[in-house]
Amino acid sequence: MMLQRIIFFTVTFLLFFFKLSGQTDNSEISYSGTPRNYRIAEIEVTGDLTNDPEILAGLSGLRVGQQISVPGEDITNAIKKYWDYGLFSDVKISASNIEGNNIYLEIYLQERPRLSEINYFGMRRSEENDLNDKIGMMRGSQVTPYLTSRAERVILDYFGEKGFYNTEVNIVQKDDPERDNHVILDVEVDKKERVKINLLEFKGNEALSDRQLNRIMSNTNQRRRLVNFFRTKRFVEENYREDLEAVIESYNEEGYRDAQITSEEVTPNDDNTVDITIEIEEGDKYYFGEITWVGNTIYPGEYLSYILRIEKGDIFNQTRLDERLFIDDDAVHNEYMNNGYLFSQIIPVDVRVENDTVDLEMRIYEGDQATIENINIRGNTKTHEHVVRRELRVRPGELFNKAALIRTVRELAQLGHFNPEKIDPQPMPDPDKGTVDIDLNLEEQANDQIELSGGWGGGMFIGSLGLRFSNFSMRNFFNKEAWRPLPTGDGQTLSLRFQTNGSYYRNFSVSFTEPWLGGSRPNSLSVSAYRSVQTGVSSSYYPSSYGYGGMYGYGGYGMGYDPYSLRGDPDEYLKTFGFSVGLGRRLTWPDDFFSLYTGISYQRYDLKNWNYFIMTNGTSHNFRMNLSLTRRSIDNPLYTRRGSEFSAGVEFTPPYSLFSDKDYSQISDEQELYRKIEYHKWSFKGDAFTPLSNSGDLVMRTKFEGGFLGYYDKNLKSPFEKYNLGGDGMAGYNYYGSETIGLRGYENNSLTAVRAMYDDQGNYAGMVTDGNMYTKMTFELRYPLTLQPSATVYGMLYAEAGNSWSEFSNYNPFNLHRSAGVGVRIFLPMFGLMGIDWGYGFDDVPHNPGAAGGNFHFVMGQNF
Repeated sequence: MMLQRIIFFTVTFLLFFFKLSGQTDNSEISYSGTPRNYRIAEIEVTGDLTNDPEILAGLSGLRVGQQISVPGEDITNAIKKYWDYGLFSDVKISASNIEGNNIYLEIYLQERPRLSEINYFGMRRSEENDLNDKIGMMRGSQVTPYLTSRAERVILDYFGEKGFYNTEVNIVQKDDPERDNHVILDVEVDKKERVKINLLEFKGNEALSDRQLNRIMSNTNQRRRLVNFFRTKRFVEENYREDLEAVIESYNEEGYRDAQITSEEVTPNDDNTVDITIEIEEGDKYYFGEITWVGNTIYPGEYLSYILRIEKGDIFNQTRLDERLFIDDDAVHNEYMNNGYLFSQIIPVDVRVENDTVDLEMRIYEGDQATIENINIRGNTKTHEHVVRRELRVRPGELFNKAALIRTVRELAQLGHFNPEKIDPQPMPDPDKGTVDIDLNLEEQANDQIELSGGWGGGMFIGSLGLRFSNFSMRNFFNKEAWRPLPTGDGQTLSLRFQTNGSYYRNFSVSFTEPWLGGSRPNSLSVSAYRSVQTGVSSSYYPSSYGYGGMYGYGGYGMGYDPYSLRGDPDEYLKTFGFSVGLGRRLTWPDDFFSLYTGISYQRYDLKNWNYFIMTNGTSHNFRMNLSLTRRSIDNPLYTRRGSEFSAGVEFTPPYSLFSDKDYSQISDEQELYRKIEYHKWSFKGDAFTPLSNSGDLVMRTKFEGGFLGYYDKNLKSPFEKYNLGGDGMAGYNYYGSETIGLRGYENNSLTAVRAMYDDQGNYAGMVTDGNMYTKMTFELRYPLTLQPSATVYGMLYAEAGNSWSEFSNYNPFNLHRSAGVGVRIFLPMFGLMGIDWGYGFDDVPHNPGAAGGNFHFVMGQNF
C-alpha cells in the first residue's frame, strides 16, 4: 500500500513538473515545485507549419546546450516572445523527455491563418485598387488582429478624406474550404452619404468681406451657391484646417498681423450636412516703418533696401517680406547665396511697434564663402556621366551659386533623359572646412519613341512607322557590347521615319543631331535627308470645285476627288529629294538663353504630268540658307510651368533673277521659270508660360506667331514654301513645299488664303490656295492630371485667332478667325505626344462654307 502511494505521488509530480504549457490568452504560466536546472539537449518544433522549423525555434530565444531552470522564467519568456510576434494562435512548450540533466523540449506552434483572398463590397473598382495599395495585405500573408484593425482604420481614413465621415466597415473572416489554414476576408463598406457644408458663416470680419473669405476658403464652401458650383462642397477636416490657416495668412497679407480666429463651431444637421460658424478678431492694421540692416559688410544697407523693394508706409505683409528676403529669385538672401555665402543668415526682428507702425532690424550673419568641393551624380543608370556634367552650371572649385544650381536643374530637364519632377540637387555644407558637396539625384526616364500610326491625308490612308532614339551613342555604334538593345548614353538623337499607303505614296526620312559637337562646347550639328515618291492618281483626283484648286500647296484647299478610285500610273509622279545640314551655337550675349542656328538645305522636285502644282513637268531646284535666333528659358519641356521661348528667323535662296536681264513676265515655259526657285521667308514666334497658382500647376500660356513669304521678282513667285492654315496642324503625310499651321475649331487647311486664277486669254479659271502670309494667336489654361514618368497628362482650355493672306497689301491684323475649345495632352515616353481637342470656330470662312463650327482634332507628335 505504501509502495502504491509512493508511485502515485511520484508520477503525479513528474506530470505536473514537466508538462509546461503556454495558454492561448497569453497569460503568464504558474509553476509549482522546486526549480531544477537542466541542459537543453534538443528543441523540436511541431505543428501545421509553413516556415522552417529551425527558424521558428530560434524565435524562442532558447538554444541547444543552454542551461535553463524548470520551472523558471526561461520557458515563460520564450512563450511570451512567440505571442509578441503576433504570428501564432496557439503556443505550447513541453518536455518530451528527460535524461538525467538533459531535457528535450517540444514547441507546438499553430500559425495564424494566411490570406487566400480579399473581397471588397460597397465601393468602386478604382477605390478597391487604391485601398489595396494602402492596406498592403497580399495573398499568402498572415492575417492578424492588428492587420485587420489597421485595415479598418485605413478604410475609414480613406473615405473620411473624401467626405464620407459616417462610413461603416465590417471585416468578416471565414475559412477557405479549399486550402488549409487559409482564410477569405470580406470587407463590407457602407460609405453612407458625404457630409456636405450647408452654411459657412463669418462673424467679426470687416476688412475682408464674406465673399472674399468664401473665396479664400476654396476647399470649404457652402452649397447652393452658383459661384461655388465648380468647387468642392464636401466637408473634409484636413482641408478645413488648411483653409483656416489660409484665412489668417490673408489677413496678415493685408496688414492685420494680430488677426486670429477666436472660435469656430461645426454643427451637424439631420440632413447629413454641417453648419460652420467662424468668429474672427481682426485687430489693427499695421504698416512698415524704418528698416535697418545690421551686420552687413559685403553689401551696403542702401543696396539691400533697394533689393528688398519694401518702403516705409507700405502695408505690413509678412508673406511679401518672406518672399523678398528668401523666396523670390532676386531675393535679398539669394544675393548672398549667388556669391558663395551659403552659410549666411538674415533674421528680421521687430525692434519697435508703435501705434500702427512696425520698425524692423535685419540682422545679418554673412559667414565665409563656401567653395564647391565635390559634385556627386546619382541615378544616371543609362546616361553617361559626361553628358550630365557638361550641362552643369556649377563646378568643383567654384564658389557656391544658388542661381547656377537652379539653372543646372533646368538644363538637365531640357535633355529629356531624366524625370524633371525628380531632379533633386542637395547641397551638403561643411561649415568647418568652408566647403559644400552637391549630391545631384536623378531618375532616368524612357524618352525613346516609336510611332506606329495611320491617318487620312491628301485623299489617302497613310501608314507611318517612326523610331526616335533620343539618347543615342554614335561612337559606340560598332561596339557589340554597347547594343543593349541600342548603343545609348551620349545624348545624341537619331530619327528614322517611313510612310506609305502601299502603291501610291512612299516617304523615308532620317536625321541625326549631335548636341555637343567636339564634346567641349554646346555647339550642335544636325544632319537630315529624305526621299519622297508619289505616283499614279486617277483622273477622278482632279479638282472639281475651283478649277485649278490645290495647285499651290499640294493637298490644299479646293481639291475635289473620289479617294476610293485611285489607281497607279507610272507616267504621273512627283519625286522629291532633299538634305540639310545645320550648326547651332549657344550664345552668351545678351544672355546664355540665346542660341543661333545656321543651316543650308537642298531640295529637288521631279514632276511628270503632275497637274496639282503650277509646274506639271520638269525639275525644280531649291537651294536655301536659313538663320534663326532663339531665346529659350522654359523649365520643363513636357509640362512647362514658367519661362518663355522666342524665335526670329529668315530663310532665303539666292536672288537669281537679280543677276539676270530676263523679263520673266514674257516667259511662259514653266521649266525655265521654276528651274531654280527663289524667295525669302520670314518668321517670328513668341511663347510665354506663367503659373497662376502657388503650386505652379495651373499655367497660362500665351503665344503669338507669324510668317511672310516674299519674292525678289513679282513675276517669279515661288510655287512652294507657302502656308496652309487651319485644323489640327498635321499634314497627314509629309508633302514638301508648304508649311502647315494649325488653328483649331476649323477644318484642315480651310483658312488658307485663296486668289483668283486666269488663263492666257484673261478668262477666270477658278480659285487657288495661295497662303503667303499668316498671323496666329493662342491663349491656353493648362492643368496637370498626372506628371508621372510613365505618363504626363494635362487638360486645357484654349482660345485661338488667326488668318492668312495672299498679298501683303491685303494684310489686316484685325481680320482674324476666332475659336475656343478644350483638349487633353498625353505624353507617353514610348509614343511621344498625343492628344485630342474639340474646338468651335466662331467666324464663317467666305471661301470655304461649313469649315467653322464644332470640330474634333487629333494630335500626334506636335504641340500647338
